[in-house]
Amino acid sequence: MPTNPLEPPDELRPILSRYAGRGRTALLEALWDVQGVDGYVTPEAAQAVARALHVPLSDVHGVIEFYSMFYREPSGRTIVRICEDVPCALAGSKEILEATSRRLGIAPGETTPDGAFTLETCPCLGQCHRAPAALVNTTTHGHLAPDGVESLLANRPALHRPRVGGYIRVALANVGLIDPTSLDDYLTQGGFAALRRALTQMTPAQVIADVKASGLVGRGGAAFPTGVKWESAARAQSETRYVICNADESEPGAFKDRVLLEGDPFRVLEGLLIGGYAIGARRGFIYVRGEYPLAYRLLLNAVAEARASGFLGAQIQGSEFSFDVEVRRGAGAYVCGEETALMESIEGKRGMPRLRPPYPTTSGLWGQPTVINNVETLAKVPPIILHGGVWYHSLGTADSAGTKLFAVSGHVVRPGVYEVPFGITLRHLLFDLAGGVPGNRPIQAVLTGGAAGTFLTSEQLDAILDFKGIQAAGGAVGAGTIMVFDDTVDMRMILARIARFFAHESCGKCYPCQLGTHRQAEILERIAQGDVRRGDVALLQDVGWTMADTSICGLGQTAATALLSALQRWPDLIPQGS
Repeated sequence: MPTNPLEPPDELRPILSRYAGRGRTALLEALWDVQGVDGYVTPEAAQAVARALHVPLSDVHGVIEFYSMFYREPSGRTIVRICEDVPCALAGSKEILEATSRRLGIAPGETTPDGAFTLETCPCLGQCHRAPAALVNTTTHGHLAPDGVESLLANRPALHRPRVGGYIRVALANVGLIDPTSLDDYLTQGGFAALRRALTQMTPAQVIADVKASGLVGRGGAAFPTGVKWESAARAQSETRYVICNADESEPGAFKDRVLLEGDPFRVLEGLLIGGYAIGARRGFIYVRGEYPLAYRLLLNAVAEARASGFLGAQIQGSEFSFDVEVRRGAGAYVCGEETALMESIEGKRGMPRLRPPYPTTSGLWGQPTVINNVETLAKVPPIILHGGVWYHSLGTADSAGTKLFAVSGHVVRPGVYEVPFGITLRHLLFDLAGGVPGNRPIQAVLTGGAAGTFLTSEQLDAILDFKGIQAAGGAVGAGTIMVFDDTVDMRMILARIARFFAHESCGKCYPCQLGTHRQAEILERIAQGDVRRGDVALLQDVGWTMADTSICGLGQTAATALLSALQRWPDLIPQGS
């Protein structure tokens, strides 16, 4: 240890030297690196980071406390996180947790006396197609079984290729075909040809016009027109603009973006570059959730490879366009998928949503015009620029252009990611592509649009999968998350787990969400255990409507959507009590 208390511990000096001069924006990355030394952020490390980045120590501790993947107390050398959200629960995650707990002799949240293991439960890991799943340090494991605990603890992953399907592969064209670490492989499949076309044959305004003509809307759930968003940022009065890829996919049942990032990171990067050119940005960010360590490593490699080959940096490919990208990690906070919370996190703060207006396209990252697009959205941009907006628009329906990735999990024979044109039926997706329900059991419910979505039943299987068709049936497209439940499932348990997720992930900035999500979870947990009381339904409805009307961001506004949908779909699901 240094004798000067103002100097960082010796083992932290090389780490902190990498962040010299970067300021607060480097806070999360610095905390990740210093945590890697001792397994947690020691008081000395927190002080050293605060001094190196010129951030108040209280703010450093505030950030550590906010993100669930940072630790202030010693943790095991191996951290075993077992997913407990809906798809994993259906597949038996409780049994995996119990078997692991017995083997280690500790309860969830505890560390073995020798400091070897910490056992935790965690929200969705984005491995829903191979549930039940776990994350052991930085390695994901799927298709777990109670008799496979030794292999899990030894951290020996099995080789796995995600199932991707459908019959029009636009975003998924290279997934499973190329080596995601190889720029040469990507170039062989036409990689960066769209960027070259944009830089040599199109003005930024023409790029935006093509994206508008394509009818592409945001694929993260909001469905805002992509070209309109780009145009708004391009017209903003500022010399500095930013583009951000939102790769913080964190909702239970969602895993399509992870499949794209791990299978074709260069395509997402190319889409981000084209977006930067279109709006006049010189700097971009990819913000990937902390629970996606493989995607993070692949993105770092893709950025490095692209920079070394002249696709990033000054005067890209001999053009006048200069642009560079940084990859940032989240650290366990679902709310950071909300675009203003994500920007707060990039700035080195707690990921709490901002009040809007102003909107990011006029005042976003560091107060400058900013475009934030989802992974799938950006993956669609290169083929649109290569083949034209009219071509892409023709792939869907008149009101819902192009293709959509659907992440299908739960009780289906072939869980996976399916890219299909808008306009097919839900039945076709679930039975012809995903194989139907194992054992030909009846479908009890289909949760469309993710944990914040709405329920359909077997009576709505012929609903059209586009924005108007699914909405007319009472469902939602959302980000393309679909979970299937057969007739053996207690839907009250499903609702309780969804409520637990939102209570865990509420950032606490606004009271309606902070208190409402916890109250909702408490009531539904009690009901799932058979303790139903008079007035529960009315109270849940009141809490849900209050959160929807008064919460600051989409987390609180949609935390009760699935519950309210279930109460409407099945009026007798929760008895009125005595």
